[in-house]
Amino acid sequence: MKNYKIKGVFRRFFEMKRLGVIFLCLCLLICGGCQADRSIGDGKIHLTLWQGINPPKNRDVFQKLVDRFNQTNTDVQVESLYAGQLDQQLPKILTAVVGNAAPDILAFYPQLTGQFVEMGAIVPIEDWLDTLPNKSDISPNLFEELKLDGHIWSVPLYTSNIGIFYRPKLFEKAGITQIPKTWEELREVSKKLTEDRNGDNRPEQYGMLLPLGKGEWTVFCWFPFLLSAGGEVVQNNRPNLLNPGALAALQFWQDLLKDGSAVLSAPERGYEEDSFINGRVAMQLTGPWTYIMKNNVDYGVFPIPASTERATVLGTGNLFVMKTTPAREQAALKFLEYVLSEEFQTEFSIGTGFLPVNVKAAKSKAYQEFVEHQPVLKVFLEQMTVAHARPIIAGYNSLSESLGRAIEATLMGGSPQKALQKAQERIDLSWQSN
Repeated sequence: MKNYKIKGVFRRFFEMKRLGVIFLCLCLLICGGCQADRSIGDGKIHLTLWQGINPPKNRDVFQKLVDRFNQTNTDVQVESLYAGQLDQQLPKILTAVVGNAAPDILAFYPQLTGQFVEMGAIVPIEDWLDTLPNKSDISPNLFEELKLDGHIWSVPLYTSNIGIFYRPKLFEKAGITQIPKTWEELREVSKKLTEDRNGDNRPEQYGMLLPLGKGEWTVFCWFPFLLSAGGEVVQNNRPNLLNPGALAALQFWQDLLKDGSAVLSAPERGYEEDSFINGRVAMQLTGPWTYIMKNNVDYGVFPIPASTERATVLGTGNLFVMKTTPAREQAALKFLEYVLSEEFQTEFSIGTGFLPVNVKAAKSKAYQEFVEHQPVLKVFLEQMTVAHARPIIAGYNSLSESLGRAIEATLMGGSPQKALQKAQERIDLSWQSN
């Protein structure tokens, strides 16, 4: 009898969930219809763009540039909408695609290219890109993240990579005169920067913040250590998590926690910088987009310390043209051409801290003067030579989720080897079913 009651509860739960999805789809369809109607009255094509640019000040810079495009174009208008953090956007995007109510342009990280392609949600743009006069101005090392299955599916809006921000005054106070260049040195520096001032075994200051969670931010921050250990998680277009580099990277993060010199962020909030700014942690993994650079606090940046080699991970945000109608897709491409321009890239990079994707913008007088006033950017610019992309494969979302679970389990005290084994088994099942 109890089993029937339990099954009934689950049936009602999933029925309510299904109805909720249907209702959301209908709402999105209605909104999509409203957007299409707006194009009729004034003879202009009105496009919607979803983005998750943060912090808000960076979003304001983007909006200013979108406004400029709208002011100088009589036939195309773009409405930029903040759709939430990227991890939070995916269910909304997938629901919108299924409901035929997707935006015209989507700003998202390129690792979801495969999933979008499988859904038929985006259009290939290599034919358009080949005719673009400034194609050669796009940074060559970014093309790896634009391609899948012989097609180009997106263009870069911005690029960056991860380094380690640190508090120079706290380094000086701890007697640290050299920045760490190896994992061993980073571990020792973290210990020196950890202070338990009242002896209650709860430090008031930690050496480093590590992101807790299984979301993409945690995976993103862990990737530089995987790459530095010579690891990779895809071989022959299939996930392979059981390799020495992945194990070494997980073990190193766990060692920092066992030393008591690192503290975990709140779950899925590893990008927040309050603890760094208020001096509770002395080092934090992040990139040049950070609010730290816009805050009145002492800071410096050093490259990711090496294990077997120097490496970091690319943090690129791309623009996808969603499958709508030929007229709307052509209008979207006009905006993409504007985004790739030297003018846009120079102003956007100076305003946000992201690195230019246009080589002329990077060499421009205005940007070079900006770098001289923000010398920490030189670290990220120099790291671009050793920056590598996360895999661009169909099914990346499942791969990332499995990795995230393994990282989270390790940070919570589990065995790195067992965490990776379980993650590999999970991803194998997912791959076989797909």
